[in-house]
Amino acid sequence: MTPTAVLHIIDQARRQEARSGQFLRHMSERAGELPRSVVFGDHQPANCLFQFAVEYIEMAPRLIQCVEACAQQAGKGELFAPFVAAATRYFTQPSVLLARYDGLDGLLIKAYLCHRLMEEMYENNYSIRRSQLVDMEVIRANLLAHHLIGEPFANELDQAITITVLQIAGSPDYYELDLDPFVEQVRNAAWDWMRNYWENLMIRNHIQFSLGGAL
Repeated sequence: MTPTAVLHIIDQARRQEARSGQFLRHMSERAGELPRSVVFGDHQPANCLFQFAVEYIEMAPRLIQCVEACAQQAGKGELFAPFVAAATRYFTQPSVLLARYDGLDGLLIKAYLCHRLMEEMYENNYSIRRSQLVDMEVIRANLLAHHLIGEPFANELDQAITITVLQIAGSPDYYELDLDPFVEQVRNAAWDWMRNYWENLMIRNHIQFSLGGAL
């Protein structure tokens, strides 16, 4: 899989959506079911959620590419290869569980799996965790995607991620590995661009979590 190939799949899904309007209707339904902590300002919630979801989906292949490139440059390609392969398979070889989900609905689920896997990858190594490479906005974006997918299915996806991470990096040895070379590589212009993109993803789409609301 290449980012271009996945973006082509996304483009096809958007053309399908233009004909059906199914995903926009789904976002309209979800807007009324979200926690009160999710605030939209003066904009149409369904449109905000629609554009957020499309950008969230488009970021997945770019994230995979960035992690793979940084790992190779840091001389840690073999270590990160299982994460990259697992994230790639969400798009290229989705499980039977996802077979009935197509269009942007299906891509949102696959992107969520990809982003959550990478988030857990960071959390399971001390070097990466202390570097604070993962901004709070990434966690909030994943949380919003969780709500858009809906429970209990999103919880099942989280459980699947936990199992995958345990299989790849479940030993204390992985947590203690010195991955500072990888951290240094991701502090380059490409990662800075991605970090800026994430930090502004929800703001750009007029969505925020209010401090007074419960998550």
